[in-house]
Amino acid sequence: MVPVALTIAGSDPSGGAGIQADLKTFHRFSVYGEAVITLVTVQNTRRVSRVEIVDPQLVAEQMDAVLEDIPPHAAKTGALGNSAVIEAVAGRAAAFRFPLVVDPVMISKHGAPLIAPEAASALKELLLPRCALITPNVPEAEALSGIMVDSIDSARAAGEAILALGARAVLIKGGHMQGGEAVDLLVTPTGSRIYTAPRIDTRHTHGTGCTYSAAITAELAKGTELFDAVGHAKQFLTRAIESNPGLGAGCGPVNHFAI
Repeated sequence: MVPVALTIAGSDPSGGAGIQADLKTFHRFSVYGEAVITLVTVQNTRRVSRVEIVDPQLVAEQMDAVLEDIPPHAAKTGALGNSAVIEAVAGRAAAFRFPLVVDPVMISKHGAPLIAPEAASALKELLLPRCALITPNVPEAEALSGIMVDSIDSARAAGEAILALGARAVLIKGGHMQGGEAVDLLVTPTGSRIYTAPRIDTRHTHGTGCTYSAAITAELAKGTELFDAVGHAKQFLTRAIESNPGLGAGCGPVNHFAI
């Protein structure tokens, strides 16, 4: 059986993030990719100048079309835009028979907001209880938990607080923490695991969060156990950053061809 993964996310016309990065990553992991578009952006490696959110009913109808014909083995969310879209996605996710990875995309690499302020509450109340894994970076983990994250211990405390909101597992990405290595922490009800990689000095990190969560989703679609799925995805992302193609004049994309 061909593994299938679904991304429910926004569009990046420059190809480095959003559904474009997700589909490239699915393909790299030999997984058939499907996409439901939640918002359309005008952006490149230097700027985001416009964000248009898709009508929630249209988002729901896209999901229905996919689910009735080619249901995925795993799915992920990216930028959702507002509370109405989150409600539409969460409503369908209540019936998912496959794992859902939530990448709580709140702000773009350029600093542009990709979620309305009131939508953070909807994400916490409606979507977190539906997800098998949420993958916040440090600022997102702080926003969701109310805990300042500046160490592994505080990251673990934040992860446990987010678990209490209903998520079944939390991966706190430590790229924003100071230190010699890029350290991520996976927190589950049964234990935690630390993942480390060399910190790479580069401006080419556009779409890293999308790519990381998509790689995890692809592995879950193939039936990989969560701890191993995160490990494989972390290794792929490190290689993708190291071998970035050097495109764009700003925060450029990673290499989705990485081996």
